[in-house]
This record gives sequence, C-alpha cells and structure tokens, in this order.
Amino acid sequence: MVARRQWSIAGQLFALQATVIILLVAVATGGAIWLARTDAQQAAREEVLSVAKTVAGTPDVRAALASTDPSAILQPYAEAIRVETGTDFVVVMAPDRTRYTHPSPEQIGRPFVGSIEPALSGRAFTTTNVGTLGKSVRAVAPVRDGDGRVVGLVSVGITTHAINRRLLEQAPLLLGAAGPALAVAGFGSWLLNRRLRRQTHGLGPAQMTRMYEYYDAVLHSVREGLVVLTSDRRVALVNDEGRRLLRLGAEPDLVDRPAAGLDLPPAVTDLLTSGRDAHDEPVLAGDRVLVANQRQARFEGDLVGTVLTLRDQTELRALTSELDSVRALTEALQAQTHESANRLHTVLTLVELGRTGEAVELATRDLTLAQQLTDRVVGAVADPALAALLLGKSAQAAERGVDLVIEPECRLDTSPLPTTDLLTVVGNLVDNALEAVAGTTPPRRVQVFVGVVDGGLTVRVSDSGPGLDAERVADAFRRGWSTKSTGRGLGLALVGQVVERHGGDTVVEPAENGGTRFTVRLPIRAEDGR
Repeated sequence: MVARRQWSIAGQLFALQATVIILLVAVATGGAIWLARTDAQQAAREEVLSVAKTVAGTPDVRAALASTDPSAILQPYAEAIRVETGTDFVVVMAPDRTRYTHPSPEQIGRPFVGSIEPALSGRAFTTTNVGTLGKSVRAVAPVRDGDGRVVGLVSVGITTHAINRRLLEQAPLLLGAAGPALAVAGFGSWLLNRRLRRQTHGLGPAQMTRMYEYYDAVLHSVREGLVVLTSDRRVALVNDEGRRLLRLGAEPDLVDRPAAGLDLPPAVTDLLTSGRDAHDEPVLAGDRVLVANQRQARFEGDLVGTVLTLRDQTELRALTSELDSVRALTEALQAQTHESANRLHTVLTLVELGRTGEAVELATRDLTLAQQLTDRVVGAVADPALAALLLGKSAQAAERGVDLVIEPECRLDTSPLPTTDLLTVVGNLVDNALEAVAGTTPPRRVQVFVGVVDGGLTVRVSDSGPGLDAERVADAFRRGWSTKSTGRGLGLALVGQVVERHGGDTVVEPAENGGTRFTVRLPIRAEDGR
C-alpha cells in the first residue's frame, strides 16, 4: 500500500491563504455588487420620482385631463417623455385608475395596477410593484387643478429587469477591480510559500514534529555538552550533558536567557560572549578540563546563532600527564642506559689496563650520587607517589641538562592533601619551572621544597630562568597561559584550582638567582591530619 504523501507546511499555508483570499475577494465583490444594486435602485427611485413630479406639474397635462379625449393628447406626449428619459413607462391616469397612456396601447382605458392611495391624498411616493410590464420601481405623483384638487395621477416606472441590465453593464468594472486584487494577493502568497518552503525544506507538520522529537532525543542523549545560542547571544538550548559539565543542574529554565548572565566558568563565558570560532580549545570548568569547539551557524549567509560543544577530558588529561611523565622517565632511563654503557665500557677498559683503582673510583662516584638523591628524596618524603614523582622529575631534568635540587629542609612525613591534588601542584609547578629554564644558558637550576610550615602545607618551586614579568603575574594562573610562546598551558590553571578548592594562596615573586619563585600555601584542616 502506497503511503499518501503529506502536504508540506508551505503547501498547507499556501492553500489556506489562497482559500481565504478567494473568500475575501468573493465577499468583497458580492458586497460591491449589493451596494451597486442598492445604489441603482435608489437612483431609479429618484429618477422616476423626479420625472413623475415634472410631468404632473406640466400645465399641458392638467389641460389635457380636462379635455373630452385625454388619451389623444397625452399618449404622444407620454411616449416622448418615456423615450427621452429612458424609463419603461409613463402612465397618466384618472383618479379612478383609468389609464390615459401606456407603452402598450391596448392597455389604455384599463385600470392601473398598483398602489396609488398616497398620491390620491396629495403626496408623491415611490414603490415597487408588479404590473403589466413586470416588476418595476415606480413613482406616483398627483396632478392638481387650479383649486388644488387631485384631478389625475402620473406614474413613471423602470422595470427591475432594466435596472439589472444597467448593473450588468458595471460588472466589467467590478470584476476588473477584483481580478488584480486576487492576482496581487495570490502572487504575495506564492512568494511567502516559496520562502517558507526553503526554510522548512518542504517538510510537513508531522515530519517536522518527528524530526524535532528525534533531534531533541539525540541532543539530550549525546555524551558531549551542547550549548546553542541565538544571534543575539541568548540561550536556545543546553542539553543534559552540558548542564552537568557546566554545573547548571539546579538552574531554572535557561531558554532565552543572556549567556553573559549565566553562572558559568569565566573561560566558557568569554568564549560564548565573543562568538569566535574555537577548535579543540581547553577550558577549565571547576575541577574539570573540557575541550571546547565553537562555530557560528549561518543560513544563506546570515548569522542565526552559535554552537558550542564541550568534551570532558579530565580523566584523559590526567592519564596523558601520567603518560608524559612515564615517557619522560623512560627517555631519561634510556639515555642513562646509554651513558651507563659508556661508563661500563670505560671501567672495563681501565680494569684491562690494570688501573683498577681508577676503575673503582669511576664506578662508585655516579652510584653514590644517584643513591644520595634517592636516599634524600625517600627519606624526606613519606608519600611514595610524591617520592616517585620527584625522582622521575630529577631524571627528566638531568636529561634536559637541568639541575633539579631538592632543598635540604624538604620534609613531608604524611600528606595532608589527597595524593592527586598534591601531585597536581608539585608536578605542574616543576614542569612549569623546567619549561622556564629550557633554552637558557647554563647553569640551569630548579629548586623544590615540600613541607609543613606554620601549620600549613607549603610547596615552593624556583627556577633560574628569565623570570616572570610583573604585569603577567595576574595572568599566570589563567587558562591558556604558558611560559612557552606558543603554549596553551593548563598546568598552572590546574594548580590554581587546587589552591582555590582548599582555600590556600599563591605567591609569585622573583627568585634569588634571577628566575621566578612560585610558593603555594595550603591550610591543613583538622580532618586532614593523620
């Protein structure tokens, strides 16, 4: 069975408009015809009344009525008046209805058909009656003698057939006005239908309803946050994932609210209000790292809105950071393996040459330095994850030609913070310091201190880099800031979030050796103590 094709919204609207327009034109035309007919009848009444009064007031008519043969005198005169005025009959009669004139001579002498009572009382009037010539609009006027007595009557009439014939003569004018009006209205409806068809892609109401339901279900079920704005930066849609990522779950209806008025992370607000295109741009939303993509939506070249998508990459960023650390540690170990192989060959050669004392000294010197670093880190830091991080960063620094120094006062028996937060602060501050000294002239040095000072956890990292300009200190912990010229860093921004979450503070100041010192102080709550 072939499904019946549904009309599109544009087609239905066009059909409705065409029907309404045709009805309006038909009603208007009918009203015009009715008014024209009414005007024609009124004009006919005025015309026959005027002619009847004129004939009744003619002295020749009064004289003829007093003669012995009124018909002989009045019939030619009445017919001449009828032809000249374009009326259908001019009848002169006696007060007893006896006709003296008539367009049909055989009707002369017969009684007049119709009402004459008002004229007998001396008042001219008009009426519509059916007579020998059919239905007509007629006027009856009294003829008075010198004493004012009614001695005769004059009736002048126009048949309704003649009135209708005159009206039909005006039909081309009425239709000529209705036709262009119908054509203009129809053309306007066609243009509107064409535009609406383009905007709705020729879809019918049921199809658009289904598409809306499908799209609404898809938009709210996807695992990416979606924010859609109108061209004037008002919210058109925020899906469920977008509410979760932006923490808008408790917000009331967001539709038609200005984007700048929402309680959003500053980075997201800046992106939405700017309307600029963005591709895989990292933004921070609370303790989450989101990747934002934003594009302007256009229809036929006109801006209709902006679409922002958000992907949660918090876990992926954490795994990537760990992977980078492992990769750096692996590369450092590989380099050390090559270096150890070279030293081992040197030791073996010295042994073969009989210079065993020098061989033992060379072999034990590097081992002692590495063991001293390990013993110092493990002895100072009880948290195995933090100790492993510092050892890994030491190896990474050595690979880059940077001297990573763990300050002698560094000591942390127990971690008052969650391990992930502690690693975020220390790891990102050290990474930032390593980036700051990269490319500078030797000696390149990074110092690290982690410990409890004045009842609070203090993390202090300083470097021998070029230093941080005073005007850039305020930007240091903002998303996208980096010591690299092409960087789009998140490290310091993540540090700033940890500090804000735990109610701490950060101090950025020049270091003694000309670089920059970052000091993070985090209060230790009672429930954090161990």
